[in-house]
Amino acid sequence: MKTMSLKFLIPLTTMSFLFAYILKLSVVYWEQFFALTTIILVDGLFGIVAGIKREGFKTFKALKIFKTLFVWVIILASILITEKAFPFASWLSETFILPVIVFYLISAIKNATSSGFIKSELLKQIMSKIDQHKNNAE
Repeated sequence: MKTMSLKFLIPLTTMSFLFAYILKLSVVYWEQFFALTTIILVDGLFGIVAGIKREGFKTFKALKIFKTLFVWVIILASILITEKAFPFASWLSETFILPVIVFYLISAIKNATSSGFIKSELLKQIMSKIDQHKNNAE
């Protein structure tokens, strides 16, 4: 039996360490990963239904959801690793990920309205109340 050479063993060990670290990180901060994953998938699902009603099913657009999800999960993992390495940077995930979640939540509501799950009158009422609140705050 041949022994594994170092040119395969070193990258394999490095990748195993990185994947184990990211797995531990995702277990500790599972709520953040779950929230991000859920809102992106909900927005994508409503977007697919709205797209089917508008122009028919487009495989490329549907698969784009998983690319987007992968990218944001990697960004969240990078931010959380930075927060663990530098405790004074504990504000990073709230500063960068929270606006993304709000953006995808608004997009999900808009897609749900376009696909017929939410009545457009209800969306208009919500938007007018947001505008009233915004005008009163100024």
